[in-house]
Amino acid sequence: MNLKSISKFTDDWPEGQKMPVLFVGHGNPMNAILENDITDGWRKMAKGMIPKAILCISAHWQTNGTRVTMAEKPKTIHDFGGFPQKLFQVQYPAPGAPKMAGELIKTVKNTTVQEDHDWGLDHGTWSVLVKMFPEANVPVFQLSLDYTKRPEYHYALGRELSNLRKKGVLIVGSGNTIHNLRMAQWDSSIAYDWAEIFDNTTKELILKKDHKPLINYSHLGKEAHLSIPTNEHYLPMLYTLALQEQEDQLTFFNETIEMGSISMRSFLFSSEQ
Repeated sequence: MNLKSISKFTDDWPEGQKMPVLFVGHGNPMNAILENDITDGWRKMAKGMIPKAILCISAHWQTNGTRVTMAEKPKTIHDFGGFPQKLFQVQYPAPGAPKMAGELIKTVKNTTVQEDHDWGLDHGTWSVLVKMFPEANVPVFQLSLDYTKRPEYHYALGRELSNLRKKGVLIVGSGNTIHNLRMAQWDSSIAYDWAEIFDNTTKELILKKDHKPLINYSHLGKEAHLSIPTNEHYLPMLYTLALQEQEDQLTFFNETIEMGSISMRSFLFSSEQ
């Protein structure tokens, strides 16, 4: 049985079937209303997927403590400024997934995950999903990033989410492996040398399944310090890496660096052969 052909409306998920896991470089929120190679890549990766629910760990929801959204009808949050009105008019009216969020709370043992009834879907989530699942008919919930914790915490928490894959949940980390807005060159497509070096380092370590240096990224030299001046966009990748299993196949996509200092590198882990 092909897991991508299973209806999301079934109550039970076939034993042994696992949803893929994604890390998506989301970049500029304008991608929500643009058509380009990046949005084509998102659409291609989602083609044929029919998850029961989507859990997104977005760079744009940071909290003191770890929280999960419980809203039945999560609001579309336009958490940015200075963009065209057309972008602010975008709505992503996907239903929430409070039942699956409750499953997550019960699944995680090494920390307390708190219910959150106020947050909705921030642009790290909806600007990507509006291209991947434009009908907005798959339930979506978010897990926050606890900004008080070290990278090791986030990776360990990611590992605890593995059972959700077996329940038909598509887990998406949404951020950027390289995200230095202060050094962005808005009208340039030429990457900084340090960005290219770190992007290649990241790719090589992922290919080797060598996650420890990526968790301890501060030891990867000046390229890492320039690439990750703050780590909220980097941490969602650690959740995706933590969910990699031995039999998973790896697919990279959107392997570009925009504005010199924002990597759009994205990847998928799938157990399908």
